[in-house]
Amino acid sequence: MFNLGMTELLIILGVALLVLGPKKLPELARALGKGLAEFKRATSDLHVTLDESGEPCEVDQPVEDSQAETTPKDPDDHG
Repeated sequence: MFNLGMTELLIILGVALLVLGPKKLPELARALGKGLAEFKRATSDLHVTLDESGEPCEVDQPVEDSQAETTPKDPDDHG
């Protein structure tokens, strides 16, 4: 998701340990885990609801090429 390696995760964990301390870090991790679990559950419910409605999602629709619309015209072109 964020493309973080082991080194980056260890640095983030070390900084969090220094800033929050050893007593607050497990509480924060637990709250973050619960929050992520709730978010996954909500998005899963949303997907199920959208699938049941039978209407296509925006991500299922093909992307149109909008490059022609956004290309600026040449100021020297008078046509």
